[in-house]
Amino acid sequence: MKPLIRRTIITVLALGLVIIAVLIFFKKRNGEPVSYRTEKVKRGELLVTISATGTIEPEEVIDVGAQVAGRILEFGKDKNNKTIDYGSVIGEGTVLAQIDDSLYAADAAQAAAQVLQSKASLERARADIEQVKAKLYQAKRDWERAQKLGPSEALAETAYDAYKSNYETAVANLAVGQATIEQAVAAVAQSEAAFKRAKRNLGYCTIKSPVKGVIIDRRVNIGQTVVASLNAPSLFLIAKDLKRMQVWVAVNEADIGKIHSGQKVSFTVDAFPGELFHGEVGKVRLNASMSQNVVTYTVEIITDNSNGRLLPYLTANVQFELNRLENVILVPNAALRWTPSSEQVDPKFRDLLKTSLSDKENQNEVLKQGYNKEQKLQNGKKRGTIWIIRSGKLLEPLRVSVGTSDGVITEIEGNGLKEGLEVVIGQQVQTNSDTETTSNPFVPNMGRGRH
Repeated sequence: MKPLIRRTIITVLALGLVIIAVLIFFKKRNGEPVSYRTEKVKRGELLVTISATGTIEPEEVIDVGAQVAGRILEFGKDKNNKTIDYGSVIGEGTVLAQIDDSLYAADAAQAAAQVLQSKASLERARADIEQVKAKLYQAKRDWERAQKLGPSEALAETAYDAYKSNYETAVANLAVGQATIEQAVAAVAQSEAAFKRAKRNLGYCTIKSPVKGVIIDRRVNIGQTVVASLNAPSLFLIAKDLKRMQVWVAVNEADIGKIHSGQKVSFTVDAFPGELFHGEVGKVRLNASMSQNVVTYTVEIITDNSNGRLLPYLTANVQFELNRLENVILVPNAALRWTPSSEQVDPKFRDLLKTSLSDKENQNEVLKQGYNKEQKLQNGKKRGTIWIIRSGKLLEPLRVSVGTSDGVITEIEGNGLKEGLEVVIGQQVQTNSDTETTSNPFVPNMGRGRH
């Protein structure tokens, strides 16, 4: 046989094999049964929320610092007579720590001595002025007698001038004595103020709790030196009342308009999985923050913590309740989004398709426009379509009014709707267990073989 004839025969056989393989592939593909994924229409509660993440904070926190510098000598005792530490329950006025007060005690003693010295000086000034007054009285009497005699043979002119000078000097000395008393009084007040300041600084060496609460942070250790300069060093962080907590939530600017005071909130924490906590919005802070061009506002949520389960600084997954609907018909959103092909629709509903559009993709678009196009209703809701299986595997559309949605399920209304009705949410192709379908019959199946 000639080589040309041989090559021709081989080529014809190869083309025949390819055609047979393609025909077998499409025959199998067209013969694959189609099944639908369905969900039942349910009646229940629909809760529309905004999700955010926040941090649990004590409602009121007191930062206790030191106003004097010194070394921490010891800690105080809590209500259980245990050394102050993390989680200690304390009362108002409880001694938290003692700072070395030797220098401040010496300053207080020095100030006290200065007070005594100032008071002694005041007493001396008062005694001196009495002496000055006595001298003034004598000088005044002498001057009055000299004025009666006048310069004459009985009283020399020099003696007359001397009496006058002594009187004027005594008057001046009285004024000096009165000024000295005023100065001594001021010195006493100054020394007493210095003594009060020294005593106050000495008192600051004993750190006391200003409120009743719980120690949530201890920031110093025994032997550590604290230095009070421009800012008071922080020693203890006290939560005033852990029975009422707050959740500080960062809410995006796109959602902040839906948040208001008194709004109900639910949240969970990872520490107690499956447990739901409740609260309400206290206030929205106006000082917004920006991070990577995203503006957020801090929302304060108030929650009850009487059982003490919530701990400070836990991360909370928060749901702000926007709307709650009771006893409504609910359907998955996938049922409203899905659209079948024209072959899957009952023939009596295919008349809605435009006959001029024979292409399958165009027919699907007509179906989508005819049944799924959202149109405003008089009651403010929108129109949508769900698909139900009526005769065999053929589908029938059911027009519904679309209401509120939480992003997963949607409230619907319409004739023919009832609880338990199965609606189509998608389709799946069933294949034989011993056959594996590929998208191309000429692509080798790399998944076969022994395992």
